[in-house]
Amino acid sequence: MSSALKAVCSAALLLTTLLPVQAADKPLRVCLDENLPPLSAHHRGKPGAGFDVALAQAVADRLGRQLEIQWFESKLDEDSSPSLEANALLSDGRCELLGGYAFTQDALVVPGAKTAKLPDFDGATREDRRRRVPLGVLTPSKPYMFSTLTVVLGPDAKQRHVAGIGDLAGLRIAIESGTLADAILMTFDKGRLIDDITHVVPRRDDLLGALEQGKFDATLLDLRRFDAYRAAHSDTKLIGSGYLYPIGANRGYVALAGNPDLLTSVDRAISELQDAGTLPELGRAAGLTYLPPREPMILGDAFQKVLHSGAR
Repeated sequence: MSSALKAVCSAALLLTTLLPVQAADKPLRVCLDENLPPLSAHHRGKPGAGFDVALAQAVADRLGRQLEIQWFESKLDEDSSPSLEANALLSDGRCELLGGYAFTQDALVVPGAKTAKLPDFDGATREDRRRRVPLGVLTPSKPYMFSTLTVVLGPDAKQRHVAGIGDLAGLRIAIESGTLADAILMTFDKGRLIDDITHVVPRRDDLLGALEQGKFDATLLDLRRFDAYRAAHSDTKLIGSGYLYPIGANRGYVALAGNPDLLTSVDRAISELQDAGTLPELGRAAGLTYLPPREPMILGDAFQKVLHSGAR
């Protein structure tokens, strides 16, 4: 073998040897919502906290990579689209994975729009806030938790047994207008609870504060949100009924469709963490009522069927 050919072969061998090391040296960038406690929360000057933060670290550790979190802010208004914002962050290369994503059929379809604006994110410039990003296609990981609604009871109704929505009859029910919980309660059993319901305005009225003060007896809301309230109000008199609405959505990671190797590795890491019992432990440490994933993996039109039938 000529000396020149030997040199080429040696260089190729060296490059092949270095590639896994370089991949391992590359940080795993994960996008997380900065205001979704106890899943994820970030306040300037303080380290991030929450279940998704701890899980991302555990996944990165199993992949042998350093973790970097790209914090973003999702504004809940009529003009925002969580699926398009997630797609824009991933398509712009802000992260390889986005955590805490709700697996619904509508949120995982090929986007109808070709471009979308980025949500506000940590480090965004004025130009970032103006430009639009060409979108890709989202692919879900293996789900790692289940999210649903729960009934929360006020001090005057703490003895009420709640095994279903119908058990709220006769109570003073408060609900945020225009939410899924609103639709469920208003259509229940052909409107049987309508006369018991008072509507409040989301993000303007303090729903749980009013319940705490005894102005109302019960509400239906995201279990995650009640966990966050209890963590912030250690002396709360509100009671979790223990009732969980039977329909909900799994949460997990999403990545762009062109990154299948990463999702394969992430799925393996999630499975190993599930088998080791680590996920419930991370949930307890974060103050999250952890619920394991349920079938179906991706929620279809189950809620629409419930709303049309007025079922329990």
